[in-house]
Amino acid sequence: MPDLAILAVFIPTFFFVSITPGMCMTLAMTLGMSVGVRRTLWMMLGEVIGVALVAVAAVVGVASVMLNYPAVFQIFKWIGGAYLGYLGLKMYFAKEQISVETSSSNGTSRSGLISQGFITAIANPKGWAFMISLLPPFISLTKPVTGQLMVLVGLIMLSEFTCMLIYATGGKSLRMFLNRDNNIRWMNRIAGSLLICVGAWLAFL
Repeated sequence: MPDLAILAVFIPTFFFVSITPGMCMTLAMTLGMSVGVRRTLWMMLGEVIGVALVAVAAVVGVASVMLNYPAVFQIFKWIGGAYLGYLGLKMYFAKEQISVETSSSNGTSRSGLISQGFITAIANPKGWAFMISLLPPFISLTKPVTGQLMVLVGLIMLSEFTCMLIYATGGKSLRMFLNRDNNIRWMNRIAGSLLICVGAWLAFL
């Protein structure tokens, strides 16, 4: 268990990192607007699992393998970015509002949403950079590493989930605003454009 003094610094530091606009937060806002907050929770599940894996990898040294084979990491980023871009294009050209409750397409099914969150989290260079640079200094080598890592990773997951929920709720509010005038096509275009941007961001960052 980390010291309380360490936690007092760790919690606000990683909350600030999480709340900063980025790929995962933009994705949460986009899905909150297009499929609703409840279904966006599935994407959040995949994202927090991905973030947890990145955090653990940053501590145990697996990140060095990724850095030694950048070509493999780059290909994975391109695949993930192309997938998100494809979903964004489908959303952009949709003529009707996506059904929040009954949608079962690859992009908005539960497994599809979990995949979006997971891929975005583990292929995000910003996430790796923050975990590699910020997380290890909070680990004390004089205490069992496993217990400390479990607590810190749990707090990171909670922080990520809370911030994504804030962004998704904002997306839902925007959706309600656009629906007042029945601007379904505009809503689809905005959500689709944001998702395409996330895909390009992921592929070329």
